[in-house]
Amino acid sequence: MSRLEIGSPAPAFTLPTAGGDAVSLSDYLGRKVIVYFYPKASTPGCTTQACDFRDSLESLSAHGYSVLGVSPDSAEALEKFIRTQNLTFPLLSDEDHAVAERYGAWGEKKNYGKTYTGLIRSTIVVNEDGMVEMAQYNVRAKGHVAKLRRDLGIDS
Repeated sequence: MSRLEIGSPAPAFTLPTAGGDAVSLSDYLGRKVIVYFYPKASTPGCTTQACDFRDSLESLSAHGYSVLGVSPDSAEALEKFIRTQNLTFPLLSDEDHAVAERYGAWGEKKNYGKTYTGLIRSTIVVNEDGMVEMAQYNVRAKGHVAKLRRDLGIDS
């Protein structure tokens, strides 16, 4: 797994949404986009993080940022997650974790002394030109959006 470098081109992708449509990174050219990777819909940490993005979306949008959530969940699981948490931004299904791998968000993890391969909670900010503006790996679910907002200089 190699992590993305600031200033490098963000890897292109097209993934299915919870509603069955497809979203491509190229759809966001000319806009800033926050692509965040999370392990599993409807789990406590992922729910906290998704709801934090939902609650900050208006402010992020006002500063020119769109948000895309990516996980290895099926489109059906994402649809349920969106419905139960009233999420207002696209969630994308990366079931074969190919996009997570290209973004450096899939690799070795340690939990309770065990080592395994899985999704690494990560956030990548892509600028209007499709270049990596910020790359954060092994982020915590709780408090991450507030930290990201500070890192981006967004106070309100």
